[in-house]
Amino acid sequence: MKNSNKFKNIIAAALFIPVAFTACKKYDNPPPVFEELKPLNSIQRKVILISIDGVTGSELKAIDAPNLAELQKTSKYSFEVQKSGVGNDVASWVTMVTGVSFAKHSIGTDNFERIQDPNGDDHAEIKSYRNVLDYITQYKATKTAVITPWDNLRKYLRNADFSPVVSTDLAVKDSTINVLTKQDGVGAVMVHFRDAETAGGNGGFVASNANYKNAILKSDEYVGNIITALRARKNYAKEDWLIILTTNHGGSSVNPQSGFLIASNKNFKQEEIKKRGFNTPLFNSTSIGAQVNNDNGLYDSGSNKDFTVQMQAKFNSENYYVGFLSKSTLISGSTQTGWMWFQTDSKKWNVSFGGTNNGSGTGRQEVNGGGIVFDGAWHTLTMTVKYINTTTRTVTLYTDGAQNASINISAHKSLSTSEKLTLGYKQFSGGTGLSFQGAELAYFNVALDAATVQANVALKDITKHPNYSNLIGYWQNNEGTDAYLANKAPGGYDMALYGPFTWKAMGTDVPPSVTPDANAAGKSIALTPATVSANMLYWMNIKILADFGIDGNPFLNQYEIEFLK
Repeated sequence: MKNSNKFKNIIAAALFIPVAFTACKKYDNPPPVFEELKPLNSIQRKVILISIDGVTGSELKAIDAPNLAELQKTSKYSFEVQKSGVGNDVASWVTMVTGVSFAKHSIGTDNFERIQDPNGDDHAEIKSYRNVLDYITQYKATKTAVITPWDNLRKYLRNADFSPVVSTDLAVKDSTINVLTKQDGVGAVMVHFRDAETAGGNGGFVASNANYKNAILKSDEYVGNIITALRARKNYAKEDWLIILTTNHGGSSVNPQSGFLIASNKNFKQEEIKKRGFNTPLFNSTSIGAQVNNDNGLYDSGSNKDFTVQMQAKFNSENYYVGFLSKSTLISGSTQTGWMWFQTDSKKWNVSFGGTNNGSGTGRQEVNGGGIVFDGAWHTLTMTVKYINTTTRTVTLYTDGAQNASINISAHKSLSTSEKLTLGYKQFSGGTGLSFQGAELAYFNVALDAATVQANVALKDITKHPNYSNLIGYWQNNEGTDAYLANKAPGGYDMALYGPFTWKAMGTDVPPSVTPDANAAGKSIALTPATVSANMLYWMNIKILADFGIDGNPFLNQYEIEFLK
């Protein structure tokens, strides 16, 4: 009976449902409203790079180039852009468009191939680096263009959307204007002028050379024409252009000098970019160092060569039996070939010599340096090697100009070794813990006498040294950026940095032969051609990932208060 009542209730409820629904009041749907979606930011960032090859920064300052000067008023600019290791035409352009230092990409031959290191590992991994246009087209929906009279550069940058074949600077200018006028979708443009570098080869890369000066002024005129065309673009009001004016290097391809860079945008405040204070690598690991990769025998000590090596060093820790400057094999017990400076006890420095691989039949021999040097202060360390005759070859050490000890190393026969001249850690019977800065490293092909060493221990201008003509290596180690130490002697070779090195800002804490920078407290930014790609990527809002291998400094990110609204 109860079940029958439940069934009747369910039937009644089911009959009620449609009645309830039909009792609901109907309303008309509201008319549709169509609103146009507006982008959060309708302004599109774009970039144009214009390189006037061979223009030295110091000479550009002496030339009244009106269009460059006008762009400089709304720019961050520098007349001290350093070369990056090998700084010839090819190497500099590759560094500029990849953002990678020569020490990593190694490209420097006329056909844009790697320069082979005769001492390198033939089986080492070869890493290739992409150019900045490749990243831009991957991450941004925009077109790219390259306008250059150099066929090999055009082929190297063959991924550009537009790359008209031209053969003169005039044609470069005209083709650039054509691209800017007709290609609304172009967002990254590279422009390349070569006449200034060619003109400098006829009379010198100096402002007083009329050929050079007039070629720069003609390039400046072309720059003005291009900027006029850029500002006349149909959609210019919706575009935000970064204009980068620079050079592959100053001077010639065989003797590159410091260049210039002008990064201009209508919102930038004028400011000169400079490296300030003293900056040197910190050698604080067994895997960090700098070396001359191929000296063609220039720094080979041999059996009868005279030479002098001098360096100003600051040691941050006291350790025993750690090599810090050498042209030597590693030291194991009494086995060694070459020479090695190393830390020893009593806070002093020693030098070890050996000729094991040259049949000396004699173990190592050490000479002691005098005075305390592992005290956190700068000290000048000097070693002279003087060949007298077949039975006498004298080594003398000096600390801060004061003569220490001398020994005869003739029993070791030859010090020749294929090991590289190396600044930084070298194994001395297993010692570790090195932490120091080394600067003002000088190598003479003569044994300086005691009076000369003492008189020039804190010489501020190396060109005034009485034996300047004998200087075959001089590394100030004050670049503050990149992976190389520039050799500034009349002859010799650069050093390449390796390992996870860092540049340490020392401010006014400088070696004895360096004059402190009165403006050391200001913002310090050191530039190389690699900074070009870094700032192109930054401006295009492309995050620079570690995999890119970029070495350049995207320094514009330090001035966002001026242009981010």
